[in-house]
Amino acid sequence: MTESKVSTPASPAPNPNEVSKSRSEGSVLYLTFVCSVSALGGVLFGFDTAVISGTLTALKKQFALGTAMEGWLVSSALVACALGAIVAGSLADRFGRKLVLLFSGLLFVICSVGCMLAWNLDVLIWSRFVGGLGVGLASMVSPLYISEISPAHLRGRMVTLFQFAITIGICLALFSNAGLQHLASAGIASHEAGFYQWAVVDQTWRAMFGMELIPSILFTGLCFVVPEAPRWLIKANRSGEARAVLARVGGHSLAEREIQEIESTIFAASGSLAQLFRPGLRKALFISLFLAIASELSGITIVFYYGPDILARSGLSLGQALGGFTSIGLVNVAFTLIAIWLMDIAGRRLLLFVGTVGACASLSVIGFLFSIGRTEGMMVVGMLCFFVACFAFSMGPIKWVIMSEIFPTKIRGRAMAIATLAVWVTDGIYNQLFPMLRSLLGVSGSFFMFALMLLPQLLFIWKVMPETKGRTLEEIERSWTA
Repeated sequence: MTESKVSTPASPAPNPNEVSKSRSEGSVLYLTFVCSVSALGGVLFGFDTAVISGTLTALKKQFALGTAMEGWLVSSALVACALGAIVAGSLADRFGRKLVLLFSGLLFVICSVGCMLAWNLDVLIWSRFVGGLGVGLASMVSPLYISEISPAHLRGRMVTLFQFAITIGICLALFSNAGLQHLASAGIASHEAGFYQWAVVDQTWRAMFGMELIPSILFTGLCFVVPEAPRWLIKANRSGEARAVLARVGGHSLAEREIQEIESTIFAASGSLAQLFRPGLRKALFISLFLAIASELSGITIVFYYGPDILARSGLSLGQALGGFTSIGLVNVAFTLIAIWLMDIAGRRLLLFVGTVGACASLSVIGFLFSIGRTEGMMVVGMLCFFVACFAFSMGPIKWVIMSEIFPTKIRGRAMAIATLAVWVTDGIYNQLFPMLRSLLGVSGSFFMFALMLLPQLLFIWKVMPETKGRTLEEIERSWTA
């Protein structure tokens, strides 16, 4: 992920010897710990959004869900994500990054307990809604906190922890779902009625939701011991505390330079969203919104939310479907690492073009397999893995990278909030409508539609999208006003 910072011409270039010495004074281990705590918000983000996939089959049966209600059960959390993303920036500016992270952790705890103990469908949906608010807050504030506490020479590497953590959370949810389903299928049950029998064996979906309680409590507890972000401390006239935090993570010399840079940035950070609609920046806004929406129209969240149900329709048992789906989670993690490696080597446009072609091809093949009824064995699982791999090294990370690079510094945060909102709104609408589209078009028609939705992106990459590899933020900013 590209590092976002403001140049400060008045500050002298750091002496290499001084930088080396100051780095040794700071604690990379402490920095890694603090950033990892914040990145746990990404783990919960991924876990909360993926855990629903293992529960849908049982929930549809237990609550007799129609297509509309099935869609609302999934998309209610996504609607809440959008609301959380809308208010995250203002809450973080007013109360601090740490407090908002702590609040999001509490929302995850409430969500997990509420879903596990839900005595009717309304309680379950409201609990999912609460968790969605937590996801919306974490999706904005966790990477913001990491970027603001990290020294410049480590910031880009540390920010990638959040994106990687999301894939880890998804993977943990898929493995947890598969493991719990195996326990239930194996008939490991007590002879006496009790909580284990009720939540793990008889109604396994409760334990699936309940597993989120473990990382939620861990994240919430650790939020108490991490410091507040230095940028917010300086804005709150607590420069002494900010200096102490920066010195601990980067050394005293670099702390002083960082203080000057933050103060300079805060002084210069005044801009209006109206700037986004001026010539030049209108194109930047269009590019970010197009990438945000097109990536979700690929059907990636539908694969993660409805994947086990789709695999069950291909003839696999629920246990086999959940087991096969864990391989998809591992592919997601592995190819996200590949994206981090290739992003600044191959460039954004080439990766996105190759990934989009691969995604279109795999979605089309999946649609074809369902249309001719050739879904036996692991053929569909293999093609879903291929689709997720193509998404993970291209559309998934690139939309976030471009958002962080393409806007002027003065309005980058607010502009990114608009693009992030577009992601959640698209996801909410798409996942609400999918059960009805599945009934209307069938599984095969749905996947053909996903492939069709990606075709305009190929033309967009070829004709509209700029290459930002190797260009400074200032060069990109000047290109819009040239």
